Amino acid sequence: MDSYQEKISLLQEMIAFALIDGELHDREYDFLEMVAMELEIDKKVFHQLFENRGEVTVIKDEFHRICQFYRLALLMHCDGVLHDAEQIKINEIGINMGLNPYAMKRVLQLMKESPTRMVEGEILLAIFSEQHN
Repeated sequence: MDSYQEKISLLQEMIAFALIDGELHDREYDFLEMVAMELEIDKKVFHQLFENRGEVTVIKDEFHRICQFYRLALLMHCDGVLHDAEQIKINEIGINMGLNPYAMKRVLQLMKESPTRMVEGEILLAIFSEQHN
């Protein structure tokens, strides 16, 4: 992440995504809080993001877009319930980020099949990289 505003934007997008099913589960909040801590966002600022919906900044670097897509996918699986609205929204977000829809579909399927709902970083990057060939 290059700037503080990009970090804020990333969190805003994640918060909006977490609320797409109409409620914020404890696990989703905990996950968001961990991301905020990792990004060195003050807790007060983090809480303000739930009230102030700002404009989301486009992530320029493909690696960071893939990371953000994966964070959103992890967030989607946090509460143990996959809502149709979440599935639709994550695809919409990924396409708006310029990510390959086939790669996104493969990643989401691997996550669904994984008992931990996680995908190794090397596999994640390989899936998106092979779409360039």
